[in-house]
Amino acid sequence: MAYLDTYTTTLSSKTAAHLLRRATFGPTQQEINTLTGKTASEAVDLLINNSSFTLSPPPPVEMQESRSDFGATFLDKPYTSRHFAYYSYIKYWWIGLMAEQNGKPSVLEKLTAFWQNHFVTTYASFEDYRAVDKYIRLLRSGALGNFRELVIQISKDPAMLYFQNGNESTKGQPNENFARELQELFTVGQKDFNGNPNYTEDDVKAAARVLTGWQVKAQTGMGSDSLGAVFTASRHDITDKVFSSFYNDRVITGRSSSSAGDEELADLVDMLLGHNETPKFICRKLYRWYVNPNVTQDIEDQVIVPLAEFFKSSSNNFAIAPVLAKLLKSQIFYDNRNIGAIVKAPSELMIGTLRLFNIPVPNITTDTAAFRNMMTFLANTMDALQLNFLNQPSVFGSIPYFQTGYSRNWINETSLGLRGAGTDKFVNPTVTIRPGSLMAIDIVSRLSAIQPNFSDVAGTPSITCEDVLNELGKNMFATELDQAQKDFLIDSIMMMNSSARTTWIREWDTYRADPTNANKKGAINWRCRALLKYMLRMAEYQLF
Repeated sequence: MAYLDTYTTTLSSKTAAHLLRRATFGPTQQEINTLTGKTASEAVDLLINNSSFTLSPPPPVEMQESRSDFGATFLDKPYTSRHFAYYSYIKYWWIGLMAEQNGKPSVLEKLTAFWQNHFVTTYASFEDYRAVDKYIRLLRSGALGNFRELVIQISKDPAMLYFQNGNESTKGQPNENFARELQELFTVGQKDFNGNPNYTEDDVKAAARVLTGWQVKAQTGMGSDSLGAVFTASRHDITDKVFSSFYNDRVITGRSSSSAGDEELADLVDMLLGHNETPKFICRKLYRWYVNPNVTQDIEDQVIVPLAEFFKSSSNNFAIAPVLAKLLKSQIFYDNRNIGAIVKAPSELMIGTLRLFNIPVPNITTDTAAFRNMMTFLANTMDALQLNFLNQPSVFGSIPYFQTGYSRNWINETSLGLRGAGTDKFVNPTVTIRPGSLMAIDIVSRLSAIQPNFSDVAGTPSITCEDVLNELGKNMFATELDQAQKDFLIDSIMMMNSSARTTWIREWDTYRADPTNANKKGAINWRCRALLKYMLRMAEYQLF
C-alpha cells in the first residue's frame, strides 16, 4: 500500500464518522448519514467546498442584556475598557462557529484552530480585542489558501506585531522575537526529523533586521477596521542581510523605499519556504493534528516526505487545500492503526458531544443571551481542561500539541475528573440556556423516535435495552464495544441487575401507554441518564 494513495473503499458510517471527527470538531448523526456511501474523495471535497458557506458569518455582538447596544456589533466602536468582555465575545463567536449545525459540515474551523495553535498570539499579552478579531479573521480567510501568503500576512498582523514585539523593532534595536519564532515555530522548524539544526543564531539576527520598521497603527483609536500595520521606512534597516549555508548563503538586498518592508518580507518568506525542511515541518504538524501524533521513520519516509514534495511542487506552489485533501483522502488516514489513535482535545470532547447529540446552538443574532450562556459554559469548561482558544499559555501553543506524548497530555489527575464532569452536564442538565430551559440531551424523545408505532403498546414490541444502548451509543465510539462491555453497561449500569432487563420493557410500555406519567418518564430518564453518563465517560477516555 502506498500510504498517500487515495482510499477507494466507499465510506461506511464508521469511516464517515472517523473523517468527521478528525476534519471537524465532531459529527452530527445527519452529517454521518450524508457522507456514508460516498467515496473519500467526494466526502473530502464536500467538506472543503462547504467552507465557503461560513467564510463571512454574522459578526460577534454585545452580549450583555443590560446594555443599550445589546445584540449589536462592537467592532466599529472606539477602543474601550470593556476589552476583556469583547475578547470573550469574539471567542464565543468562534466557538459557536465550531459548534453550529447548519447542514454544511466543513474543514474550516478545525483547520483555523490548527493555524491558531501554529501562528500563536495571546490576548493576555496585549489586551486589544480589535487585534484578536483581525487575527482570527485572517486565519479563517487564509486557512485553505496559500501558505506563502498566510506567512506574509501574519508577519505584519497587528496581534502578531503586539505579541512578538515587532511593534518596537527598529534599525538601531532590531527585536529578535518574531524572527526566531518565524523560523523555529512557523516555517523551517528548529531541528529536522533527525535532530539536526535548521538555522543559526546569525540567521535570527539577519531576519530581525529584515523585519524592522513594521508598527501597529491606531492602537487606541476606532474599531477593528481602522486597526492595521504600517511600515515606517525611517525605522527600517536598509543594509544587506546575509544568511547562512542553511539558506544557501542567501543575501536579501537592503532597501530604503516606502515599499521596502513588503519587498524584503517577500524575499524573506521566499527564502524560508525554499528551505528543504519547511514543507516537511508543516506536513508533519498536519499529520499529527489530523492522523496520528506518532511520526515514525516509516511515516516520515512514506507520508511526510512525499506530501512535502507535493506541497512545495511547482504545480501546487504551497497551496494548503490540496495538501489537506490529499491527506484526508489517503489510505493512511483510514488505516485501522489511525482510527482511535488520538486523545480528544477538550474542544473535540465538549463541542463533539454537543454536536453528536444534536443539541441546537442558539442563534447569535436573534437569541443572543442563550448563545452567550451556552458558549460561556463551553469556553469555561475547555479553559479548565487546558484549552484556551486565542489565549494559549505560550508561543508554542497548547501543551498537548507540542510536548512529548502530544494528545495524551490532555489527560492528567486533574483533567480526568473534569472531563467527565463536563460531559455530565449534557446528561444531568444544570446549565440554563434560557429562563426555564436547560441545555440537555432529550433522551426520551430520541428513544421514542426509534419505537415503532409508539402508542400501539399491545400491537408492537417495545424497544429493548439493547436498542437503547445502540441508539444512545450510535457513532459515539471510534472502536466498537465488545459484547462483555455491552452486557456490563446494560446489566450493571442501566438496569443494575442482570435479571432486570424485563423491567425495562414493563417500564417503557407503561410510559408508552401514558406519556403524561411524569413519574414513569422520570424513572426512564434516570436509567438512561445513568447509562449515557457512563458511556460518555468511556468515550472520553477512549482515543478517537
